[in-house]
Amino acid sequence: MRRILQLIFMGALVCAAVAKQQPNVVLIVCDDLNDYITGIPGGSGHPQAIAPNMEKLAKSGVAFRRAYSNEPVCAPSRSSFLTGIYPHTSGNLFWSKWFQNPVLKNSRSLMDHFKQNGYHVAGSGKLMHHGKPDEWSEFKYKADYGPMVYDGEKRVAHPSVPKPFWDIGAVDGSWGALEDVPYADDGNPESGWIYGDWSKLTPMGSGDPTPDERNAAWAAGKINQFAKQKNDKPFFLGVGFIRPHTPLHVSQKYYDMYPLDELELPPIKPHDADDTHYREIFNPNQKGLRYYRMLVESFNGDEEKAIKVFTQAYLACVTAVDECIGQVVDAIDNSPLKDNTIIVVTSDHGWQMGQKEYLFKNSPWEESCRIPFVVRAPGVAKAGAIAEHPVSLIDLYPTLVDLCGLEKETRKNNDGAKLDGHSVRPFLENPTSGTWDGPEGALSMIYIGDLNKGYSAEEKNEVKNQHWSYRTERWRYIRYNDGVEELYDHESDPREWTNLANSPEHAAIKKQLNKQMSGMIGPMKKTSTTAKAPPVSSKKKWDWFGTLDTNKDGVVAEGEWLTWSKKSAVKKGQTFNEEQSKKQFARRDANDDGSMSREELEASQK
Repeated sequence: MRRILQLIFMGALVCAAVAKQQPNVVLIVCDDLNDYITGIPGGSGHPQAIAPNMEKLAKSGVAFRRAYSNEPVCAPSRSSFLTGIYPHTSGNLFWSKWFQNPVLKNSRSLMDHFKQNGYHVAGSGKLMHHGKPDEWSEFKYKADYGPMVYDGEKRVAHPSVPKPFWDIGAVDGSWGALEDVPYADDGNPESGWIYGDWSKLTPMGSGDPTPDERNAAWAAGKINQFAKQKNDKPFFLGVGFIRPHTPLHVSQKYYDMYPLDELELPPIKPHDADDTHYREIFNPNQKGLRYYRMLVESFNGDEEKAIKVFTQAYLACVTAVDECIGQVVDAIDNSPLKDNTIIVVTSDHGWQMGQKEYLFKNSPWEESCRIPFVVRAPGVAKAGAIAEHPVSLIDLYPTLVDLCGLEKETRKNNDGAKLDGHSVRPFLENPTSGTWDGPEGALSMIYIGDLNKGYSAEEKNEVKNQHWSYRTERWRYIRYNDGVEELYDHESDPREWTNLANSPEHAAIKKQLNKQMSGMIGPMKKTSTTAKAPPVSSKKKWDWFGTLDTNKDGVVAEGEWLTWSKKSAVKKGQTFNEEQSKKQFARRDANDDGSMSREELEASQK
């Protein structure tokens, strides 16, 4: 009996030791961060980018030279990689709330899966685009796009931004140093810098932290708390930084690091868009095309100056967010948690900086799809190594499940979906490994519309009829929904300047890439032959949501609602009541995330 008790006691000790060894996780997600950082050694980022903390982290982990977003726009990218399910698997293609999707709501998010496996899961900032705090054990600050400019009546772009770019608005149309206080001399005490949480107007003074600085300080403090805890419960800490997402507002000291007269432009080939198909099939008012035109026009057609000014603001934000990343990583490194904490730094997608006459995300090319992806996994990752094989954000979830030894089943029930990605552990252990369970290339989807709406059950495969971009180690292959293709050879053309799709000598490789990509998404069905469009009424129905969504970003912000409400009141000869209008907006914003989706507006009308 004594021997049995001894064995039980020893087994308990072994189990406790194993539990104690379960690693912690720190996941840091930036927004719109392309390869302009120097944190990926040997990468093609901007040669003047100042990001010492990313560089330092890369030297202690594995940096993936070819990591890609699966859909290079905020909401669907995050809904995908934080559930581990491709957009075309779930049908959650664009701005719909992920937790209302029939597949995703029956699948565990990354945060919830860690929580269900005994982790304390804490988060803050922009992680999911549509937040759901109950997925976490605790969640501190909602996504905040501030600092933002307030002119005393509404959120606007900084007055130093020239028109017509200024007309884009408070988010995408603004840059400027925080020391340049907007409307400082107009006599209105309410104007100036404000936080950007959309639900209220919160002034931001000169000594107040930016939302990113606030999140970095919170995360560092949380890490210090975890380090002092005496229990062995592991933690998962998620931190979402906004920068370098627009508006590009950071301190002057960061701008000063990039003098305009010394700033190098990203390599741009004149008329590079001429052999592409993207601008032919998109409305000229599509954001990336329109923003580029408006930026150049704002500088009287001087493309070089226009892109320099924007690039300076973008790089200033890259350096600012790098300091925030450093604060979080240093908190780990200066604690006893260092040797048992996995750190991942990445972004939801990249950003096109004028290449192919495009200034935005959501394009099928390298600058928009490529992201930083650095993994430090003590005892697993080979420090300072570079992995060359293409991976994508869909691989993040299964990688963390693998490294932490969690249950691989992430479905809540049979209506959910299994993880689409694969663990990148083989590349952490041996960055030159050519063997893993995943595909040869990384898949990205460019959304063109939810073609499922109005179609029969047999035609649901139309969900796959979007634009697709597929990146292998050497090639980028693009297939548009009408069948037109682009092909770039990165071995000789890393900037994707020459489209080889119509080259007879490249027909075989194009066919091979098409086959590989089709195997991941299923065969494309052309709209003209596979489905009939829903019947169109002879009388066009007024689209209230479309009217409210003035910047066409798929959601209605409080500012857009207030602007419409004021115009509506004036038109009706009524007195505009801002407080009442804010309450009306709040009632329609069902999940209280500061923005109103089409679904929320339609639900409020029922």
